[in-house]
Formats: sequence, structure tokens, C-alpha cells
Amino acid sequence: MSGTLSQDMKTFLATPEPPDLGPGPRPGVEPEAALNKRLSEAFRSLKVPSQKQELIRALILLWHDHFEPAHKIAQDIETSDGSFVHAILHRREPDYWNSKYWFRRVGKHPAFGKIANRVGGLLDSKPADALRAKLLDRGSWDPCAFVDLCSQPIMMLVRPVKVR
Repeated sequence: MSGTLSQDMKTFLATPEPPDLGPGPRPGVEPEAALNKRLSEAFRSLKVPSQKQELIRALILLWHDHFEPAHKIAQDIETSDGSFVHAILHRREPDYWNSKYWFRRVGKHPAFGKIANRVGGLLDSKPADALRAKLLDRGSWDPCAFVDLCSQPIMMLVRPVKVR
């Protein structure tokens, strides 16, 4: 691999299907050992700080449904980014209370604004107003509200939103 971090990491996300909101497993994911080998090779050619490498490793492992090794990495990184990844892991587990605990430890993360913009665009219709009000409190992304919505049976949510 030789390119930018973004280009190289996209190759790790090339799976037949994206992950479910739940823990998995699903067909078509790469084995943990193969992922770790490829990631180590990629990181040798890219200039990424070691802590960022481990956060990326945790996210890629989670993308491929390897919860335990991803969790082991994230729980040892005591930064806002580490808490963010830790929260995502527990949301997918699903351990909703624990996910919200870690999202609260994140604080105001720069990614929340980007998430709010993306979600706002997806919920740009009258039927989605109730969902928008829950997720985008005063225009800011509320990760704990997202976790709460994920914990509810699907029929409790508003009508499905058409994703563009």
C-alpha cells in the first residue's frame, strides 16, 4: 500500500455488506490475523502516530466484527478519541448504558458536528422531524439519544427515512 491514509484505509472497509448495528458476525469479513498483518504493513508506509494507529486498528477490527480485540485496544486509550471508539464498540455490542457512559466521557468531539450535518441531510423531510428533534438537539449531535433510539424496538421509531 502506498497512498494517503484515507485511500489505504478504504481497502479495509471493502466488505460485501456494512456492519449491522448489532455485534455480528456476518459473512465476508476478514480474519483478525490477516487484518492485523495488513494493518501493520500499511502503517509502516504511513506516518501515523502509534496511538492513532491503534484507534484505527480497533475500528477496522470492529468493522470486521472482531469485538473483543477491538475492545481491548480501545479501553487502553484514555483520550477523547479512545472514549469515542469505546462508546461505538459498546453501542454495537449492544451495551447501551455503557455506550452512553463512554460517549459522555468523549465531551464535545469534532466529529459530532460532521455527524450532525450528515444526519440532518438524511432527515430532511417532514416525517423525520421527530427523529431529527431527538438526535439533533439545537443542531448538535446527541450520541446518547442515538444510543437510546437504537435500544428501542424498531416499531417505536418514526417511519423509515429514505437514505439518499
